[in-house]
Amino acid sequence: MCENKVPSLNSNLKGEIDLRLKDKVCIVTGSSMGIGEAISERFAEEGAKVVVNSRSQERADQTARSLREKGYEVCAIAADMANKQSVENLVATTIQKYGQIDVFVNNAGINRIGPSMALSEEDWKAVLDTNLSGVFFGCQEAGKAMEKVGGGSIINITSVYGQVCVPMRAAYSSTKHGMIGLTKVLAVEWAEKNIRVNAVAPAYIKTPLDETDQEAGGYDDQDVVRRTPLRRFGTTKEVADVVLFLATDESSYVTGTTYNVDGGWVAYGGW
Repeated sequence: MCENKVPSLNSNLKGEIDLRLKDKVCIVTGSSMGIGEAISERFAEEGAKVVVNSRSQERADQTARSLREKGYEVCAIAADMANKQSVENLVATTIQKYGQIDVFVNNAGINRIGPSMALSEEDWKAVLDTNLSGVFFGCQEAGKAMEKVGGGSIINITSVYGQVCVPMRAAYSSTKHGMIGLTKVLAVEWAEKNIRVNAVAPAYIKTPLDETDQEAGGYDDQDVVRRTPLRRFGTTKEVADVVLFLATDESSYVTGTTYNVDGGWVAYGGW
């Protein structure tokens, strides 16, 4: 939920002169855990007013409380990104509270792992609705809001599987490839509106979602470490740091680009 009380900034925040997102309003979808939660905290550390999101209001509230306890200004709004009306409500509620949107991160996503011949229509549609249609709805509504204030930054969290593929990820890889294409289209279309649109493509990051994917995908930690040139998983903070760069004026001449945070995964073509 959104509370009107503004907490005092604690010692975790830098001096105000150093805050790169001071007074910026940032929405991070799918931010009740994992990469999204890390992005939300990183934004808050830099002075942003952050809206955390989950399909579950309870989970969003839990994350918001945790961040507010650290002295950050955070609001929790539940929304299902696969539902256009729900996305419209997320943006409208944010504007009602804060008056604007400066940064929008499309992080919400789901996966279905299994043989392509056996992939059900229900699972196919569920992944496309959240990972691609939901991202478009988010971009669309955020773009309208940003146009009114003279611009902003949209960051879409895709995947290395938007550039390379492995078996049993037909729906997931299709949506992640689509996200990169969507990012490019919107970047060139909205450049004249001063709305920058970029993507960040993580490889294997140690999160609760990875534990679920390992069980369904038939791989383990050692497989990931062996395949990754940097010989380790990435961290949520390493992803959040790149997203932060794209959210700030430090990337003011960057749009339509995908940044890999993958330990060399995409570059490596060996066994």
